[in-house]
Amino acid sequence: MAMAKTFFEELNSANATGVAYKNINLKKAALAYFANTGNATIADLCKELNLSTPKVTNLVNDLIVDGLVMDYGKIESTGGRKPNLYGLVPDSAFFIGVDVKQDHLNLGLSDLHKNLVTTVEGLPYELDNTKASLEQLCLLINNFIDGLTVPKEKILGIGINIQGRINYATGYNYSLFYFDDEPLSKVIAAKVGIRVFLENDSRAMAYGEFCSDLVNGERNVLFLNLDYGIGMGVLINGELYYGKSGYSGEVGHIPMFDNEIICHCGKKGCLETEASGWALVNMFRQKLAAGSSSMLSRTHQSPEDIHLHDIIDAANNDDMLAIELIAKVGENLGRGVALLMNIFNPELVILGGALAATQDHIRLPIKSAMKKYSLSLVSNDSKLKMSRLGESAGIIGACLLVRNKVLIS
Repeated sequence: MAMAKTFFEELNSANATGVAYKNINLKKAALAYFANTGNATIADLCKELNLSTPKVTNLVNDLIVDGLVMDYGKIESTGGRKPNLYGLVPDSAFFIGVDVKQDHLNLGLSDLHKNLVTTVEGLPYELDNTKASLEQLCLLINNFIDGLTVPKEKILGIGINIQGRINYATGYNYSLFYFDDEPLSKVIAAKVGIRVFLENDSRAMAYGEFCSDLVNGERNVLFLNLDYGIGMGVLINGELYYGKSGYSGEVGHIPMFDNEIICHCGKKGCLETEASGWALVNMFRQKLAAGSSSMLSRTHQSPEDIHLHDIIDAANNDDMLAIELIAKVGENLGRGVALLMNIFNPELVILGGALAATQDHIRLPIKSAMKKYSLSLVSNDSKLKMSRLGESAGIIGACLLVRNKVLIS
C-alpha cells in the first residue's frame, strides 16, 4: 500500500498551489482529527471541519483510496439510519523512535494507531562527540530498518532522542555532532534515507510518560530524567514547553552548590555535580579508593571499571555503599525538585531515567528533601511518581512526536 507515502510526499511538497493545496490541507485536517480523536463518523468530521456532508464524504473516500482511512462499519444509533464509522488504517504508515543513551540505543517501530510493533532495547553503542560515533549511530539505525518486515516506503519519519541543546525546529544539536553547517537531522536523513526529526531525550521521554496511563488527567507535569546527567521535560496545559530556542529543561545546570567541582558545562556548583549519575559514579569510586567495601570490589579489578549500571544493580542487590550514596544523591536531587516545585507548582512530578530503576532507594530521599525545602502548600498539592514506561519511555515518546509532526503539525 504505497499510496500513503504518495500522499505524505504531496503534503511535504512546496509545489502544491490553489485547489490542490487546499485539498491537501483538508486531508491533513481530517487525518489530524482521526489521530487525535480516534474513529469518527461523517457527521463528526462535518462538525469539526465545518464542511458539507458531500464534501466530507468525497474527502474520506479520497483518503480511503490513498490507503490511509478505512470504513469500520456501522455503529449503533438512537434512531434513523445507522452511520458508518471511519478511522485510520494501522499498517498504512509507520514511525521509528531512536532513544540514544550514553552506552546503548533503544529503537522501536510504531504504526499509525500508536501501537509499538517491535522494539530493540539495550543495543550496545558508545555516545561520543566524534564522526565515528555518528557513523556508528547511522549504521545501527540502518541495520534496524533492514531487519524490519515493513516496507521502507511506509516509514514516514524517524524520531531521534539525544542529549544536548537541540533546536527541534531546525534540527541542530549544538552540543553533539555539530561538525558543519548542515542540520544534524538532515545529515542523518541523508544516510538512512528517511526524514529525521531530532528531539531532546528528556523531552521525548516526558511526552512518552505523559501519554501513558501513569498520567490521570494531570495537565501540568514535570518529568526528570535521572541518568548520567539530569534533564527535564515540561508539559504545561498538556503541551511540551520548549522555550524560545528549544533549550528548556536544563535543570542539571542550576547553580545549587558551593563547591569546586567543574561541571561538564564548564561551570562550578551545578546540580549535576552532586546529584547526577556521573556524580554518583565519582563518589562511589572515591569511597572505594578510600577503603570502603562493596560487592563491586570483588567483581571489578579497579574502581575506574565501575559504571552507573553497576552501582544501580548493586543497590538493587542490597549493597550498602551503593544504597548509602544513592540516598545522598537523592537528597541533593530533592533540593532541586523543591526549587522546581516552588517555581512551577506542578500537578505531577515523574522520576525517570537510569536512577529511577533503584525505586525507593532514590524516591524516598528525594521526597523527604522535597518536603523539607519546598513550600508546604506547594508540595502537599503535587504528586510524585516513578516512571511507568522505564526504558521504553524514550522510544514511545519519539514515535508519538514524529507521528504528531507528520499528521498534526
